[in-house]
This record gives sequence, structure tokens and C-alpha cells, in this order.
Amino acid sequence: MKTEILSNKLDMLFSSLGDSTRRRILQKLKKKPYNVIKLAAEFNMSLPAVSKHIKILSDAGLLIKAKEGRFIYCSYNFVSLKPAIEWISEQHNLWDKSFDRLAVFMKSREKKK
Repeated sequence: MKTEILSNKLDMLFSSLGDSTRRRILQKLKKKPYNVIKLAAEFNMSLPAVSKHIKILSDAGLLIKAKEGRFIYCSYNFVSLKPAIEWISEQHNLWDKSFDRLAVFMKSREKKK
């Protein structure tokens, strides 16, 4: 069950990061929180359009929304990337080990010639 939950979390993270507009929104939010109206203006988008992107990022846990008065502010929740970073790291280690084994194999073949 835990694997399924992690898999669903990774699906949401990678899916939400698959859109260039959402990645650009996160780039903006790395520096400071923005309210939704200013984000829409920064990206020359309508409020409904930017709100859809914000909802997807929020559902994936990549941003946090907070209401202050009449405004909704968004901030980047970089901690939510941890499962993706760990998964990518595992894949990287697997490839590194595979290349190391390939190098050892190739050297052993050269010595036999």
C-alpha cells in the first residue's frame, strides 16, 4: 500500500511539473510568495487560467495557499519534492552501477584478447 501511495504522489508531482507554465510559476515563488492576482499579471493570464495551474500545483503539494484579507498568497513548498528527488537519485544510482559493471565487463573482455 505504501508503494502505491508513493507512486500516486510521484505521478502527481511529475505531472504537475510537466507543464512549463507551472514550472515558471514555481520559479517565481522560489524568491517570495505572490498573491494570485499578481501571478496572473506576471504571466499575462486570466485569473481562472492561473487558478487552474495553482490548483494543480497545490494538489501536488508543490505550493501552499494562504488567505490574507481578500487576497490568496501562494508560496513554494520545496519539501514536497523530496519523494521525486529520492526516486531520481535511486534511478541515477542504478544507472551508475550499471555503467560501472559495464566498464568492468569491457575491461575484462579487453584483457582476454
